Amino acid sequence: MNARVKRAMERITETIDADGFRANVGMIVARENGDVLWARCLRNRGWQFPQGGIDIGETPEEALYRELHEEVGLGADDIEIVGRTHGWLRYRLPPRYQRRRANPRCIGQKQVWFLLQLRVDETAIRLDAVDHPEFDHWRWVSWWHPLSDIIFFKRKVYERALTELADFAFPDGAPARQPPQVHALESEQDRRWRAPRSPYRIMRAGSRRGSRSRSKTGRESR
Repeated sequence: MNARVKRAMERITETIDADGFRANVGMIVARENGDVLWARCLRNRGWQFPQGGIDIGETPEEALYRELHEEVGLGADDIEIVGRTHGWLRYRLPPRYQRRRANPRCIGQKQVWFLLQLRVDETAIRLDAVDHPEFDHWRWVSWWHPLSDIIFFKRKVYERALTELADFAFPDGAPARQPPQVHALESEQDRRWRAPRSPYRIMRAGSRRGSRSRSKTGRESR
């Protein structure tokens, strides 16, 4: 094991390093056919893979299991770690997204990415596992789809992570990459969730307005 990989597996002693990058884990949850879980953020309506910060004293793998539960309601028994990226993958935040008065100042993220095979039925996926959920909607997309849908400053890191982990997901060869396309509006068939009225309440699509009911699965049943 080279020093670069070893450093990315050690326990974190600082959440933001001397260069201003915050330690983070990214999670690609895949089903058997290679489709991956794609989720929509409550805060900014953007789509992304689940990800989260690594706390001081945690290893990336420990942070992975914590964030996996918090963001999509899955536990260690629900998935299998199939692969991980080597070392840290970094992206910089554009200046307008940086908190200039923060101390220490965070200029971006350094991430370890994990490929996770879902081992249970997809109804185990829950977006309301915690009081303050990160996402309000999720769906399955093809392996390379995120590159045409992710915010611009994360695209290179996503490309590196998907390219590196494709060998684990597709031992016989990854599917061909399609030319980037402008992201279309969701079809009725693909839609699983509608945006909740409150950022801290998840509602099943089609629920009666004002209802207090909550979904147990995080998605509309078929």
